[in-house]
Amino acid sequence: MKNKFYITTPIYYANAKPHIGHAYTTIAADVLARFHKIQGDEVFFLTGMDEHGIKIQRAAETQGKKPQKFVDEIAGEFQSLWKKLDIKYDNFIRTTDKKHKEAVQKVLQTLYDKGAIYKGKYEGLYCVGCEQFKNENELVDGKCPDHDTTPEIIQEECYLMKMTSIQENLIKKIESDEFKIAPEKYKNEILSFLKTQVLKDVSISRKNLSWGILLPFNEEHTTYVWIDALLNYLTGIGWDGDLKNIPDQWPVNVNLIGKDILRVHATIWPAILMHLGIQLPEMLFTHGHILSGSKKMSKTLGNVISIDEMLEKFGADGTRYLLLASGPFGQDIDITMERMVEKYNADLANGLGNLTSRVIKLAQNCELRIADFESISNDEFSNIVNKLELSSALEYIWNIIKEDNKFIEDNKPWELQKNNQEKFQKVMQELISNLYLISELLIPFMPDTSEKIKIALETKKTEILFQRIK
Repeated sequence: MKNKFYITTPIYYANAKPHIGHAYTTIAADVLARFHKIQGDEVFFLTGMDEHGIKIQRAAETQGKKPQKFVDEIAGEFQSLWKKLDIKYDNFIRTTDKKHKEAVQKVLQTLYDKGAIYKGKYEGLYCVGCEQFKNENELVDGKCPDHDTTPEIIQEECYLMKMTSIQENLIKKIESDEFKIAPEKYKNEILSFLKTQVLKDVSISRKNLSWGILLPFNEEHTTYVWIDALLNYLTGIGWDGDLKNIPDQWPVNVNLIGKDILRVHATIWPAILMHLGIQLPEMLFTHGHILSGSKKMSKTLGNVISIDEMLEKFGADGTRYLLLASGPFGQDIDITMERMVEKYNADLANGLGNLTSRVIKLAQNCELRIADFESISNDEFSNIVNKLELSSALEYIWNIIKEDNKFIEDNKPWELQKNNQEKFQKVMQELISNLYLISELLIPFMPDTSEKIKIALETKKTEILFQRIK
């Protein structure tokens, strides 16, 4: 029986066009999905859009559009970008989908019937940018650190979900890695938070907000956007909201998220599942932010790198490589256009491109063909990818590339071809075999480049894989 592998990206908020951070997470998820397909696993890769809430309602109003038209356009932008980046997802869920809305209402009714949701009042500091209530200790100089805005004081009747009652159990599940939070520093951060703060019961509804899913037991209230959004990880694999019909793909093997949404995913998300009696995701993997010149990207600083600009300059495979090779996955990465151009020329044009062209030209005088090589399994490489050490996996491949370029310089096969045919064939066997291995290992990371190398090995004709950028 095949192993299953179910991976999700965060569900992206449809208030603005996609940016480089969205691309980074989705490329990583695509790499992991492709890698597991190659291993023969039954893979499901889910991404999609979170399309409700006050922030979207306001963004649509400022553009003079109906919210549905506004989110349709944004969803189209995301799907167009995923196509350009060669992202192969299995489902693109939208929280405005009729089936998703029906399932969410069914879940809310179940939680209400179980007594996990009750009517109450909530007063707090509400950040519209985060669509979240904030504690005083989360603010910096009275402002939300992520949006640099002063939260609004909101007091209103709402429905709340019990959090305090699940806190101890949640701590145990995180400590034992039944609900694994990785990398370790994020696990420690959440445990520290859970052990020093009493979780307040969270508001799961807003009153008199038109853009959202109505509560089935009180239609004056709309579902709080996070509750609606988090359930996508179940509805996106076809769940109808009935506890007897949990899909076979469940649980999630890897919930991939950015660190800015860690707390919600490590508290509200497992709380919903625990109240429902549904198994928690196996792993919540958190990656860092993309910085530019050691600073957070911002239009004010003028250091924003556009994903469209990267695609235009480096192509899809070049962009995929440069983002994932920029630093350990799970930590903040720091990129600048200058450094990426330098790395593109060094690693892709001079490194991989140069090696491929040299080997193929020399192979024209050699009897070996790609058919002589079987598919290669590499346990060391697989272990690196399974640990989600994506930049280390690329380093592993590039070490082979560097060694092979050095091997060519040391052995001078063009001279051996003239005076030592036996050694020439032996050297070429090593080089062709390694180039085939490189093409295999590159499949999840740079699918188009991998295919081009295989065609070159088969036909013994080569094109320039990566033009140098001046």
